[in-house]
Amino acid sequence: MPALVDHHCHSVVAAELSDDALAGLLTESDRPPAPGCSPFDSALGLAVRRWCPPVLGLPAHAPVAEYLARRREVGAAEAAARLLAAAGLGACLVDTGLTTAAGLPLLSLGELAAATGAVVREVVRLESVAAAVTGPAGAWPQAVGEALAAAAAGAVAVKSVLAYRAGLAAPAERPARAAVVAAAGARLRGGPGRLTDPVLLHHLLWTAVDVCAELGLPLQLHTGFGDPDLTLHRADPSLLTDFVRAAEPSGVPLVLLHCYPYHRQAAWLAQAFPTVYTDLGLTASYTGPRVAAVLGEMLELAPFGKLLFSTDAYGLPELFLVGAAQFRHGLGSVLAGWRADGACSAADAQRLERQISADTARRLYAL
Repeated sequence: MPALVDHHCHSVVAAELSDDALAGLLTESDRPPAPGCSPFDSALGLAVRRWCPPVLGLPAHAPVAEYLARRREVGAAEAAARLLAAAGLGACLVDTGLTTAAGLPLLSLGELAAATGAVVREVVRLESVAAAVTGPAGAWPQAVGEALAAAAAGAVAVKSVLAYRAGLAAPAERPARAAVVAAAGARLRGGPGRLTDPVLLHHLLWTAVDVCAELGLPLQLHTGFGDPDLTLHRADPSLLTDFVRAAEPSGVPLVLLHCYPYHRQAAWLAQAFPTVYTDLGLTASYTGPRVAAVLGEMLELAPFGKLLFSTDAYGLPELFLVGAAQFRHGLGSVLAGWRADGACSAADAQRLERQISADTARRLYAL
């Protein structure tokens, strides 16, 4: 399999973490675990223990305590370097909307590039850019567009977390300017903070379409599961259908991230609409031993040239290695089964593997 293009990820912490802080980055929950439970005792935890201990000189499935002790012995920086290098990534497209994990700073893009040995490019987070834009209210719509265009000028994509803020049922119509100005005024009077007004968020989504069309960039959208800030049923990508239809004339590629448990809906959207692409993202890591089954479900409908690889790794270098290893293992299992059943030839399998692993991402993001 070629070097992977991780088309959506975050940076990592290379400083020492307490055992609890490290374990806390193995779950999407931001709450302490229930009594008697550990994030390591999960499908993702099993995947970490499968793929990571050998990189630090331990056998696969080493007990958690032994792995954590070995990680401290090696040192966080060296452990990070080994784990990131072992992921075998050719390029990482990094969402810079998150800057810390477990209260510690993430590596800069340059530092991450040095640690991974990969080409590292930025994905600009739409809502983070807009949150910094100030008044007056009447100038806010234009100011947001200018700020996003400036921020995205050197980036490879724009990303939206609309799913977290208002859900994905975005209307097909652009919000009226008067409504946007009124909502902006209310926000500016309330002082800085998180953008949550649906009118402003839907205006931002269309602003992103305009900027991406001008710059020739894809627009990434979080869909499916995430942390408890999310209301899951509002993150079903099929809720975007009206918006997808309305945005289609722009030609902007819309890339659906993560998707689980709505990965079949995402696969249908990718089949039905030429502008829609999708990935499995952190689902490949979190589903552990079931990765091949879930990936196979996505490939039931998704065109092979519309599915991309990503880890959505955040905070822990382990998550880069686990995401890459899980993907390679899962896709290899699916394709081996198809070949054994006579569903595809060896040449078909190799071509599909190259497409999903890297080729489609390199074309889509002009790498």
